[in-house]
Parts: sequence; structure tokens; C-alpha cells
Amino acid sequence: MVDGKLLEKAGILIEALPYIRMFFGKTFVIKYGGSAMEKEALREAVAQDIVLLKYIGVHPVLVHGGGPEVSVLMKKLGKEPRFVGGLRVTDEETVEIAEMVLAGKINKSIVALINKHGGRAVGLSGKDGNLIVAARHREVDLGFVGDVSEVEPEVVRVVSREGFIPVVSSVASDKEGRTLNINADHVAGHLAAALGADKLIFLTDVEGIFEDPNERRTLLSSLTVDEARQMIASGKVEGGMIPKLEACIVALESGVPRTHIIDGRLPHSLLLEVFTTEGIGTMVTKS
Repeated sequence: MVDGKLLEKAGILIEALPYIRMFFGKTFVIKYGGSAMEKEALREAVAQDIVLLKYIGVHPVLVHGGGPEVSVLMKKLGKEPRFVGGLRVTDEETVEIAEMVLAGKINKSIVALINKHGGRAVGLSGKDGNLIVAARHREVDLGFVGDVSEVEPEVVRVVSREGFIPVVSSVASDKEGRTLNINADHVAGHLAAALGADKLIFLTDVEGIFEDPNERRTLLSSLTVDEARQMIASGKVEGGMIPKLEACIVALESGVPRTHIIDGRLPHSLLLEVFTTEGIGTMVTKS
């Protein structure tokens, strides 16, 4: 007699089949940050999820943050981190710290972890192949903080096409070659748009977007671009959630069909979102 647990495993695979078929050959841009980067068990789970996606025919592109580690090193060097609207105020010394941490330590640790689980990852920054050209942020003087002005995704396409998994840090240059720190959420949104990705997925430290942040019962399973704009304008979302919603809007208005904000604290949340009927978190769509 066949063990019931074996049949259950077969059922899980069958449930995933329509999604595997639907997403074969498609590009997913995944923004990786928060607790999913800080806890070892979650780091392992994310790496496994990314490798699995690659092996079943999806083209994952990972964009990572690392703000907490930048802040830790800043404090060790006697600098106090400051943020305005979820964006880090960055002087010349801070941008050097950010590049060392993001494009160096964190990027290569993610690459090594993906490789450990059987993937073939390649670390990139916005500087590689002119992937991202930035311009100084103008709305508020934040120092060496950039906004994405141009994206040339060919280097990512080549790397992905040859069977590798691109891992992108959010450091870039302006047209004069000056290093700028860019919010990783914004990088993910613009990169998803330039690649014509099928999905943009944010792994975050919360379950999703709430109508009332103080009431867990008000978790929104879906949200439109207009509703997202209204929530930003009304102050219902603040801090680090603002650039995530802004990135969703950029991607959706450039043709990305769906964007998702999900809880990266939940092991294998990426697979639960992609390969189950219910999904998790908040899906943001154009209309």
C-alpha cells in the first residue's frame, strides 16, 4: 500500500504543474532584503527557492538590499545613519561604505550561498555593463543618492540566458562615473520594467500591505496602482514601504503584469506565492 505522505507529495507537485507550465521561460525579478537576509535558515530557504525556480525553467533575477549591514558598519566607524522618506542620507564616506558592503560582502555571500545549493550565480552591480545609469536625487538633497535614469539590461539577459543566476546590488554610477547609492526597491522596479519581467516580487519584513498598519485583520490581498498612489499620498504607508510601492507602480506601468509584496520571514514564501492557488501577501496590479 502506498504511503499517504507520498501521495500528498505527489499532489503538491500536481498542484504546482499549471504554474510551472505558465511560468516556464519567464523572468522573475526578486527583491531580497530584511529578515530574509539576516537569519541563516531564511537565507538558506531563499537560496533553495531561487535555485529551484532556475531548474524548472524560470529565469530569476535577484536584486538585494543590505541597509542594516551598511548601518552597522557606519556606526562602527562613528557615523549615525539618517533616513528621509525611506532613503538613506549618503555623504561621500557613506557611499564608499555602501559600495563595500553591498557590492562586496553581501553580494558575494549571496552568490556563494546560491552556488552551495546547486545554482550558478554571478554577482553584478549597476556599474557592470552600464546596467544602471543614475542621476543625483533631486527632490531632497540626500548626498550621493541616485535615482535610476537609464537601464541597459543586456548583461543580465546574457548571464541569465547562459544558465547563470544574476545577483544585482544597488550601487551604480552617474554619467560622469561618480558612485551613487540607489534604493534597491527602485532598482528592482526599473530592472523588472526593462527586462519585461513577468513578475516583480518583494520579500519584506511584514505580511503585506495593510489598510490599517495597527490592525492585522486589514491585510490587503490585492491593490491597484491608483489605490497604491492614494495610500502613499494619504500616509497610510510610510518608511521603507514607500519605495516598494513606487517600484511596483513603475514596473506595472511599464508592462509587468503583476507585482507582489510578501513576507520574507516565512520560509519558502517565494514558492508559496508562485506555486499555490491562494498565494500570500499583497498583489499589486495595474487595475
